[in-house]
Parts: sequence; structure tokens; C-alpha cells
Amino acid sequence: MNLLFSILILLLTIYTWVLIGRILIEMIQSFSRRFRAPRWFMVAAEVLFVLTDPPVRLLRRWIPPLRLGNVALDVSILVLFFAIQLLILALQVMQINLV
Repeated sequence: MNLLFSILILLLTIYTWVLIGRILIEMIQSFSRRFRAPRWFMVAAEVLFVLTDPPVRLLRRWIPPLRLGNVALDVSILVLFFAIQLLILALQVMQINLV
């Protein structure tokens, strides 16, 4: 059981880093309109978007963008990030309690 918790924590941690990569790519795309990405970058970005799109799209249905004047801030990725962090914390606590 301890091994299962360790594997789940590792997978969620890797997914967190994938989510951070998606956030960075979206920031590059939104702040630099003239950015022309090389082919390898677009392939890597596509992998990150394919991995993170299903839960982000699901959360976007329920959580509307936060309007800040003329800007709409998408908080669904932030909610997903914090939910994953809480899940990792819960798994770590359960793993410690099993020992």
C-alpha cells in the first residue's frame, strides 16, 4: 500500500510539472504575439496540451473566467493546480499514517 501511495504521489508531482509547463507556454503565447516557435517546441507544447486539456476543459465549464476590467483571467488551471497539491498532501498524510 505504501508503494501505491508513493507511485500516485510521483505521478501527481510529474503532472504538476506538466501543468506548470502548460502555464508557461500559455504565458509566452499571450505576452509575445510575434513569437514563432520552432517545430520541436510546438510538438512538446502539443503533448503538454493533450495531457492537461481534459481536466482544464472540465473545470472551465464550471468556473467562469475572472473579469478584471478588459482582461479575463482563467482561474481553472490555478484551481486544478491547488487541487492536485491538496491531493498530494492528503496522500502523503495517509502514507505516513500507514507506517
